Amino acid sequence: MPEDLDIRLLRHFIVVAEELHFSRAARRLFLAQQALSRDIQRLEDRAGVRLLDRTTRRVVLTPAGHTLLRRARELLALHDTTLRELHREPRSLTVDVVGAGLTPALVLAAARHRAPQVEYFARFHTGTDDAVPLLLAERLDVTFGRVPHHTDLLRHRPVRNEPLAVLLPADHPLTAHDAVPLHALRGAGVCFRAGSHATPGWEHAMLQLLAPFGIEAAGAHPHVHGIDELAQHLVGRSGPILVMSTQPAVPGGVLRPIVDPVPLFPWAMIWRVDADDPGLRALHAAVDELAPGWPAVPADPRTTWLPAPESGSP
Repeated sequence: MPEDLDIRLLRHFIVVAEELHFSRAARRLFLAQQALSRDIQRLEDRAGVRLLDRTTRRVVLTPAGHTLLRRARELLALHDTTLRELHREPRSLTVDVVGAGLTPALVLAAARHRAPQVEYFARFHTGTDDAVPLLLAERLDVTFGRVPHHTDLLRHRPVRNEPLAVLLPADHPLTAHDAVPLHALRGAGVCFRAGSHATPGWEHAMLQLLAPFGIEAAGAHPHVHGIDELAQHLVGRSGPILVMSTQPAVPGGVLRPIVDPVPLFPWAMIWRVDADDPGLRALHAAVDELAPGWPAVPADPRTTWLPAPESGSP
């Protein structure tokens, strides 16, 4: 019969499994590499199975290692939650809000108002591609964006289908429109890689949007983040930029909604399947509270547009 598993050894195993490199894992844990190697060997002895295949060139998880990694994360989450409950310690939550002023930031602000006893930490990551590994590693508690493909250890809920807008230089001819028809962006050299919302999930959606309508995007360039850089980019290239309707004001810029059709971005809230605490419940309540105040935009393919797979298209 295998021995009981040690919580400390499980913590060390998770870090090694994430890094697949003993030297990097040791640095994360502030341990000597030899001590970490002994701990993994001790865990394998207790489990009675080999968890890692190690050579001088690489480290890979065995099938048993993959199984333990999944269960170890669940065990540690339950262990830590139990200790907090026993000591009645309020749990802090780290939340990826993507960018200041955007829909996720509005949800977080409402949650903070509802649950002042919870300590929230806002982070700004570059979409769910980067955020999901941090969620699974318990270095992040909640993120917002498009629903990731691998959700067996995650849960999600719709937050809103947010209408898109176009950010224009103040002297651009399209500012004469109260709302800009999508076809009016043809030949305008529209950019979609500028703004804190410009994540890989956003880019994928914008590529789906523009091509069928015959709209050519501006040439590729590095992502532009932050209001000051966005303002510089807007004035420097003197062209339209696709943004969220919640885009904060940009100096020298004019925001106009897009119509015919109204393009929508599907925001979802994403968290670990084992998470359940007052901070997370306050975020859910914040979404419920804000949703009635957001414009109701039905996903009608005749008047609105959603990216696949959210649109239901193959």
